[in-house]
Amino acid sequence: MPAKRDLYKSYGEKLISLFVRLLFSGERHSLTELAKTLNCSKQTVLRLIDNIHKSYGMAIEETKQGNRSYFRIKKSPASLKNIPLTEAELQSLQLCKAFTQHLVGKKLYEEATQAILKSKTALANGQQMGECHFAAFRPGTIDYTPQHQIIHTLIDAMEKQKVCKLTYQAIEAPRPKTFHIKPLKLFSYHDAIYLHAQKAKEPGKPYRPPKYDPLLAVHRMKSVAMTDVTFQPDKFDFEKTFNQHFGVIKEEAFEVEVAFAGWAAAYVAERRWSPNQEIIQKGKDRIILKLTASSRPELIGWLLSLGAEAKIIKPDWLVKEMVTRIKSLADMYAIT
Repeated sequence: MPAKRDLYKSYGEKLISLFVRLLFSGERHSLTELAKTLNCSKQTVLRLIDNIHKSYGMAIEETKQGNRSYFRIKKSPASLKNIPLTEAELQSLQLCKAFTQHLVGKKLYEEATQAILKSKTALANGQQMGECHFAAFRPGTIDYTPQHQIIHTLIDAMEKQKVCKLTYQAIEAPRPKTFHIKPLKLFSYHDAIYLHAQKAKEPGKPYRPPKYDPLLAVHRMKSVAMTDVTFQPDKFDFEKTFNQHFGVIKEEAFEVEVAFAGWAAAYVAERRWSPNQEIIQKGKDRIILKLTASSRPELIGWLLSLGAEAKIIKPDWLVKEMVTRIKSLADMYAIT
């Protein structure tokens, strides 16, 4: 019986969470996205949607895009427009604003600050917000103020599914290049903002599909112009593309085993490095980490940063590459 009560409670929580998400956002949500957010099957989401419709009389709009289904409540009742914020909700907004100040640039940060100030007037029961208790440590970060308009253009293009003409300065390229892209997702990684995109056909030129989709650092973008050309994105799942292996660079995946000792063992064990990782305890202060990686440069750079506390066990070719890298560093610092 207790197990059944837990099951009903879990279903009820999912029902409320889905109802709130659809009711207040007014946006389309894919069936796949909702299933991931609620941590349940697509069939359960469809059952929840049907219950919301029957129990609350809410008209939930379903649309199709390719083979994907999207749902939204098209228009919220007028009485919902003035529902007040709670103090906890506003504190969460302040936390998100403070933690991302160094990442979004001055102008976007000012826009977020203005939104927070407006929201303070919507606190329930005349509550007052105290000082902001959050901050961010910012050494080595990038100033995205010059990319303010570029970021807004990319967001607009993603909303409207428009091809963009992009001028981009790659890190080792002698000069910028201009090409066309289909923007798919802006995301943050190691205190930098990246755009995952698909290559678009260049006007008047035959299309040649690239080996890999473009992964573009926003701070290296010189200009972005939204064109009138619409696109239908290929089937794309950000989580499956990026959050399956160690490394933002997506090359052929490979299995890795690394031994960590001392403080590095504790540090590594606290974190998740890839979804399929396995941590094996070897005594009091030593562990073996098994994971899947897709970027040799990022993996080697990370392990070098941990010094003698990290040692690659497998694969053999990566061990040899690390030995070569260490010898090169030793030669560079050799005293003559």
